[in-house]
Amino acid sequence: MAKTANVYARIEPEVKERAEEILGILGIPTSNAINMFYKQIILREGIPFDVKIPSSSKLIDMSQLSKEELDVEIQKGYDEMLAGKTRPAKQVFADIRKDYKI
Repeated sequence: MAKTANVYARIEPEVKERAEEILGILGIPTSNAINMFYKQIILREGIPFDVKIPSSSKLIDMSQLSKEELDVEIQKGYDEMLAGKTRPAKQVFADIRKDYKI
């Protein structure tokens, strides 16, 4: 058996629970997922994903909007739908599953 080392980390309970739920569905023990993450850090010599706020879109905290601001955002979505700039949710989720082989 290979030598092992322990990793201790403080994780928000909800984040831990949700991540472990997903890992369980995938059949990957948490320790294996952490090991895979560390190996990717080594292979890529850095974090294996972008750690940034997407520049192409403005993130909006809907809970901080006034009623009028929320109405404006909802209208934008409605206008995009009418202009045909949306896709059915079924198609979006199918694409996600295909891209991430879920």
